[in-house]
Amino acid sequence: MTEADRTGEAGETDLGRALRALRRRADLSQRELAEKSGVPQPTLARIESGRAVDPRFRTVERLVRAAGGELAVGVPATPVITDPTPVPHDDMRDDAGRRYPAHLDVWPVYEPRDWPGAWWAEWYRLPPERYPLPLPPAAYELNRRYRDNRRWGAEVRRAVQVRRLVGDLPAACWRYVAELPDGQSVGELRAHERSPHLERGEWHPGMAEREMVLDGVLVDPRYRRLGLGRRLVTALLTDMRAAGVEDAAALAEDAGIDLLLACGFEIEARRPAALRLGRTRRQSYG
Repeated sequence: MTEADRTGEAGETDLGRALRALRRRADLSQRELAEKSGVPQPTLARIESGRAVDPRFRTVERLVRAAGGELAVGVPATPVITDPTPVPHDDMRDDAGRRYPAHLDVWPVYEPRDWPGAWWAEWYRLPPERYPLPLPPAAYELNRRYRDNRRWGAEVRRAVQVRRLVGDLPAACWRYVAELPDGQSVGELRAHERSPHLERGEWHPGMAEREMVLDGVLVDPRYRRLGLGRRLVTALLTDMRAAGVEDAAALAEDAGIDLLLACGFEIEARRPAALRLGRTRRQSYG
């Protein structure tokens, strides 16, 4: 890290940004890191804001170690925090010009739906002139469980890879899996090709020669609502179109209907209805 890297445009040392990045990775507030390191919270705040011009090396070391980071010494003897991941919202400010908490996930507020309190109160049903309070420039979630789930979901979406299985399958079979880096399968899609005019016993000049039938999409319950089903369907649609297959058919119910509609499918009334054999669901009226 060069001297230019250690100093920001406004004279703020990179040390403050690095400490905020470490706190975010450790999911610690300033108060929590101060208690864990034994460094007073006002001291930590001054270092992060750049108001502490020359903090003691021992103070910085205690903060970095408590946040799970590593400390190196450059030449001249300057503390350098190795490989901190920047805080995504570090450049955002509230109405008073203050930074938002580094360890939280902050997002801009453009409408009431972006602000949890206003969303739950259904402000979006009101015209802007009737909002009880002005909308803030940004919002964040204080509930750690919600925050951890959101970050876990973002990491899963980033890490999961969707690929088509080839090899010991019939030529007309299309199979895709969604996998984590360790090879764990968290989703699967199966489909097959057919000739529409043979299946329906009819043919006309405008009918497609090949059609894809979506047999099913399955996602591990722990990994649902992360967009993996849509990624599987999108991979199938992309590859089949590249292979010259333009038409696809599917039978779906409940959430599967919403998934396919979001992927561009349309409800086709002339298709046969889905049938069920066995125990049927009873509707209760009361």
